[in-house]
Amino acid sequence: MNANSTTIFIVDDDPAIRDALSLMIDLDNVAVQTYDSAEAFLSQYQPECRGCAIIDIRMPGMSGLDLHKAMLARHILLPVIFLTGHGDIPMSVQVMKAGAVDFLTKPVTREKLLSSVKAAIQKSELVLSENSHHLEALSRLAELTDRERDVMLLAVQGHTNKHIARELGISHRTVEIHKSKIMHKTGATNLLDLARIVHEGGLTS
Repeated sequence: MNANSTTIFIVDDDPAIRDALSLMIDLDNVAVQTYDSAEAFLSQYQPECRGCAIIDIRMPGMSGLDLHKAMLARHILLPVIFLTGHGDIPMSVQVMKAGAVDFLTKPVTREKLLSSVKAAIQKSELVLSENSHHLEALSRLAELTDRERDVMLLAVQGHTNKHIARELGISHRTVEIHKSKIMHKTGATNLLDLARIVHEGGLTS
């Protein structure tokens, strides 16, 4: 499986449901992978796959909700659509709060399924893009020394070189040298660009 291709993962213990969903999803250039259990999906999933997972809530062994928790714990970035034959409002609220894209009740129409799948694929692209920016930012920030990081965090908060020097107990000239090295190591073109990198790296709220 190409990790960069769009793939719809169907996890359901009912082979008839897996076949029916596969037939409904006939979007161009979209692959479908089916699994009869949560455990089978987790053992075969490849990181960074684009697309979404359609997961049955009630399955023998690991349930759909347990699978979703395991995916989050493993940082599997696939958006999730839950499917159930026994849906109720409290359960739908629970799964949506947990971050699911949709909660569909069997039998689901092809129109409704494809609408949810398209929304999930769009979310997948957004999540992977954000994660890519985050990893790139972390890579750049990892090059900094502890002192450079201290200077950087104060700088992106809008503090002047004079304030930073006083705060850290270093000279004004040393602050300038640190800032020059910070810009070079992170590849930032200006302070605003540096603030973006810091934010994407998760160092600020």
